[in-house]
Amino acid sequence: MFLTLTQAIIARDRHRFRVLCCGRRWGKTTLASEEIKGKAVSGPRRIAYIAPTYQQARDIAWELLKKELHPIISDTNESRLEIKVRTIKGGESLIVLRGWESIETLRGQQFDFVVIDEVAMMRNFQLYWQEVIRPTLTDTRGEVMFISTPKGFNHFYDLYQLEAKDSDYKSFHYTTYDNPHIPKDELDKAKKELTEDRFAQEYLADFRKTEGLVYKDFSRSRHVTDKQPTKIVRTMSGIDWGWTNPAAACRVREDGDRHYWIDQEFYKREQTTEAIVEAVKLMRPEIVYPDPAEPDRLEIARRAGLNVREVSKDIEAGIITIQELLKQGRIHIHSDCVNLIWEFETYAYPPKKSNQNENELPIKENDHALDMLRYVLHNQSPPLNALKQFKNQIISTR
Repeated sequence: MFLTLTQAIIARDRHRFRVLCCGRRWGKTTLASEEIKGKAVSGPRRIAYIAPTYQQARDIAWELLKKELHPIISDTNESRLEIKVRTIKGGESLIVLRGWESIETLRGQQFDFVVIDEVAMMRNFQLYWQEVIRPTLTDTRGEVMFISTPKGFNHFYDLYQLEAKDSDYKSFHYTTYDNPHIPKDELDKAKKELTEDRFAQEYLADFRKTEGLVYKDFSRSRHVTDKQPTKIVRTMSGIDWGWTNPAAACRVREDGDRHYWIDQEFYKREQTTEAIVEAVKLMRPEIVYPDPAEPDRLEIARRAGLNVREVSKDIEAGIITIQELLKQGRIHIHSDCVNLIWEFETYAYPPKKSNQNENELPIKENDHALDMLRYVLHNQSPPLNALKQFKNQIISTR
């Protein structure tokens, strides 16, 4: 298979971690297939291709890889999406395809090369990259190709910026126009049919704010800082318990001007109540606002010495509280709180439809850290008539 000019530029690059920010139909999967093939035949290697879901891994890459590797395939497992191929020196390489929803199955394994496709779509990316994928590369000094079209300023944006801080990383940016096999008139037609932001994101691979964001006023330049408050009057924590979803907790310090400084976070899956409580105790809060849905966990927290307060879980009013504080510039988040920042930049309403209820709640995802922050800030600083304000403002927040 012949590579396009821009694909060849990336293929020749020797950085360990390559980040590809490309428009739809640029040829990301084709390049990934060629990279996998080249590495698999050159020596005995373990290679992983990871898509957002198992079904996407099958639909996007499985048939293409079988076609490209057909002459050298020694074994195929259709149910597990695994291929063994012969190397040029008589050895054997293993290629596995996985979905991000089952990423835990890769824990403890090792790989020489990993392709992560549609990175911007991966939930809890930082968590699983650090805890599951990155350790699989340690023994082999394995390489990674991160591929995606942008989705707002989320974790993929952070990844794209890493080349400025880490010499192992190299970022590439190409638009759909860079694929000579896509008719230009088709792209021009899409440009007329889509909103400016949608076309810029999907085809030009520009980073734009996600449509329908709940917290549209959140800005890294305004709300993310490594500065420390000078006069602390109160230290608090919020807890969202979780299990399959991450448990989330943070330290919130209130200063004399009623500004709120979030400078520590806890964000992990499958954590016992005791482990979460111990993490919160290290934050030394005077007051704790936990999710009240599980009384047994509240009792464990109290017995451990935490000053547990009652919590209002009014989502609508809590959203207004945080929106007001953001507009007033009274929320300050330390750059170490990467999961909270990520959720601020991805928490969104469902796509708007003509018959949509105006008071529809946000999509129930990317909200664990935001839930625990809401428990603190809404119960500590609730606005007047918050529900009324929510109903009046909900349309303008989209």
